[in-house]
Amino acid sequence: MKVQINTDKNIEGHERVEAYFSGELEKSLARFEDKITRIEVHFGDENSNKSGVDDKRCLIEVRAANSQPIAVTEHASSIEKAFHGALDKIKRTLTSTFEKQKAY
Repeated sequence: MKVQINTDKNIEGHERVEAYFSGELEKSLARFEDKITRIEVHFGDENSNKSGVDDKRCLIEVRAANSQPIAVTEHASSIEKAFHGALDKIKRTLTSTFEKQKAY
C-alpha cells in the first residue's frame, strides 16, 4: 500500500505532515491493506492567507485493486481536523464497499 501526500503552497511543514499522516493512514487502514494499492491525500487551504471558517480541505483518494477509485473530502478549521474527518469517512466507505463486494 503506497501512500502519497500532496499539499498546496499554503500548507507548511510538508515533511512533518507526510510522516505523521502516512503513519496514521497505515495504522487506521491496515485491515484493508490487501485490497488497497495506493492512497493519495490532498491538503489545501482554500482561503490562502485569509482566515475563514472551515477553510482547510483534506481529500483522501483510495485506489483499490480491480475497482474504481474511492474519494472523500472533509473541510475543517485545521488540517488535522480535516484529515481525521476524512479518515473516518473513508473507513466507513471502504467497510461498506468491501462488505458489499464480499456479499456477491
